[in-house]
Amino acid sequence: MRHGGGRRAFFSTQTPSTPASELGDLLLAAALSKSFSRSPPAAPALDGPLHEAAALHVLRRPSLPAASKLSFFRWATSSGGYSPSPAAFSALLRSLTRSRPPLLDPLRPLLRQALSSSPAAVDPPTFRSVLDAFIRSGRFDSAIAALDDAEELAGSRAAAGLLTPRTYTSIVLALLQKSQLPLALVLLRKLLRASALPDTLACNQLLAALRKADRRDEFRSLFDELSQKGFLFDTWTYNICIHAFGSWGQLGVALSLFKEMKSKGPRVVPDLCTYNSVVGALCVAGKIADALIVYKEIKESGLEPDKFMYHTLIYGCCKAFRVDEAVRVFNEMEYNNVRADTVVYNTLLDGLMKVRKLDKACQLFERMVSDGIRASCCSYNILIDGLFKNGRQAAGFVLFTELKKKGQFVDAITYSIVVQHLCKEGRVVEALELVKETEERGLAVDLVTITSVLIGLHKSGRWDSSEQLLKYVRDTAMLPNVLRWKANMDSLMKAPQDKGKDYTAMFPSAGSLSDIMSWINPTPSTDTADANSEAESKDEWSLTPYLDKLADKCDSFGTNSRPLTDFRGLRVQEKRGGSFDIDMVNTYLSIFLAKGKLSLACKLFEIFTTLGREPMSYTYNSLLSSFVKKGYLADAWGILEDMGDKNCPADIATYNLIVQGLGKMGKAELACAVLDQLSSKGGYLDIVMYNTLIHALGRAGRLDESNKLFEQMVGSGINPDVVTFNTLIEVHAKAGKVKEAYMFLRKMLAAGCSPNHVTDTTLDFLEMEIERLRYQKASIKRDREEVDSE
Repeated sequence: MRHGGGRRAFFSTQTPSTPASELGDLLLAAALSKSFSRSPPAAPALDGPLHEAAALHVLRRPSLPAASKLSFFRWATSSGGYSPSPAAFSALLRSLTRSRPPLLDPLRPLLRQALSSSPAAVDPPTFRSVLDAFIRSGRFDSAIAALDDAEELAGSRAAAGLLTPRTYTSIVLALLQKSQLPLALVLLRKLLRASALPDTLACNQLLAALRKADRRDEFRSLFDELSQKGFLFDTWTYNICIHAFGSWGQLGVALSLFKEMKSKGPRVVPDLCTYNSVVGALCVAGKIADALIVYKEIKESGLEPDKFMYHTLIYGCCKAFRVDEAVRVFNEMEYNNVRADTVVYNTLLDGLMKVRKLDKACQLFERMVSDGIRASCCSYNILIDGLFKNGRQAAGFVLFTELKKKGQFVDAITYSIVVQHLCKEGRVVEALELVKETEERGLAVDLVTITSVLIGLHKSGRWDSSEQLLKYVRDTAMLPNVLRWKANMDSLMKAPQDKGKDYTAMFPSAGSLSDIMSWINPTPSTDTADANSEAESKDEWSLTPYLDKLADKCDSFGTNSRPLTDFRGLRVQEKRGGSFDIDMVNTYLSIFLAKGKLSLACKLFEIFTTLGREPMSYTYNSLLSSFVKKGYLADAWGILEDMGDKNCPADIATYNLIVQGLGKMGKAELACAVLDQLSSKGGYLDIVMYNTLIHALGRAGRLDESNKLFEQMVGSGINPDVVTFNTLIEVHAKAGKVKEAYMFLRKMLAAGCSPNHVTDTTLDFLEMEIERLRYQKASIKRDREEVDSE
């Protein structure tokens, strides 16, 4: 019996009795929850003070809605005798943030009440949940205000516990996901001012967002601030910064970061993304030869180039008119089974069109379609524009018409391309009809199209026909702005001039165009990196020794020469905000200068520069072209000096005009030196530059050099155009070298270049020269016969 009784006691399932106070709190919490779950809530009367345990039971009850919990909390705090604990505040705040939808309006007053009652009333996780709720709902101002409340009410010690780097990181990342870049930047800088280093992920994503938004000043400022604070850059950070500075043309900074990155190993090691960014920086700076050498080193190191590196190189080679190199890289890309996409094909297609290799461009397009790569609107736009620019206007119109009939691959840019070419050919009426058709198809008529038509109207002698555009362009807000600008310009041009500048040069200058080398290189180069490169310490195990050598000379890039842009300046800056005024100035400069009205163009330039508008390279080049053509070389030098004073970067067109001016002065040798400087700065020779220099050398009687330059042009992959052949025929004919002139005529016909009126004039001169030589030979023969007969 004793053993049986012991077994019953050991397996007993009885539980200890619940204390009366805890049971009372549970019953009270149940009653309160029932009362406040009603609508409207019925506030009960309590015999004594509300216990904290009962209040927590109510606030933590999952079945009770957040609004009911808030009503209970307000009743409890207003009835007297109840002082909420930090746990009660946290429970209510979390309930409000987790409600669907979250109850946001009472969040901030409740947070302020909690922080005022006790510095430790809100724990960091609860505080972060409040901020996340505000940000998810788009209430960014409330989130920032909550941060300010924590600084103001919690005290320095408690605020340091709430406003941790982790808190800031989560908020910064959330703001970036909501595209709130300015607020994210403000918060991160706030953390840096507090002498706390932010999380690497937040910094990297913020830097990447600034680069993508092209906010260069903010990017550089944050980069400098992080560097000064001792922030440890990881591989991702270095890659972002190298890519950003490289894409903005700051090659020296990009290479210095690469050098710094390699010195931090093995914690930070360059990867394929790093090399992609460096190659991209070299291509943007025009250092195509260096980029190709680095590309070769990367391949030999065992790294396999990806699609991004191939596209970067193809783009850089095409931009620098080294299309044969671009084709070679493209073939290597296919050989290594890296599939080219539409963007790569479009880049190479555009490059082939630029160097007048129309047949190869068409073959590439057919290959693109046969490989299953879907052509885009951009692909067809490149084709149509290339056909027009390569003298195949009929084919361009046929392709455009067929695409319209199919109802695909035609956008506003397609119409703009065709309108521009129609206006250049003087077919303004057809261009206006196309503008009307553009709107009928629901496409926007942009400023490029409108200004092209304006130039066409003025070119055809219809000075007062700008208002005719109202009949064709009705649904755009752009045209009224254009007409309003034109009216303001007319009134400014008719207004009396300031006579204080009478008898003063518009572009004062000291020196002449012969001093061009000092303009290109304002400060002489003091770089001794080449001489000391062998003495510098080298990494014998480096995968890219040539790139390391470039990185050692990072300080020499861009420090002692005039800035050079990659492309010819555009009349209209489509992607540049706030450029409407200068775009219109460029348009009317083109109109005035085409009519030979140089004085009007100069007055327009002076008026708008006085009003504070910053001229661009296209603006200066327009005036410079007219001054050079008219032989006003002293004024041309003044324009270049003004351009340098205002730190306006020169482009390839600027150098072309400089070479033209030097050619007129008979300084062909100096022109060649200018081109050497252009090449050293990453510039390139396009077909216009080749034609200009061939003409300058030919006029100076340096025919052998002009012939070598022609061979260099063909060898670089650029097909000569009718201007090239006309120039060569002319300079050889005038030098009395009829056979060579006739040889270039045959080459011209073999290349499929259609002669123009200049060719006819040149051939007339050539025929006269041939007759003169025949007469000369006949007279010599007759003189010999007379001598023999005697």
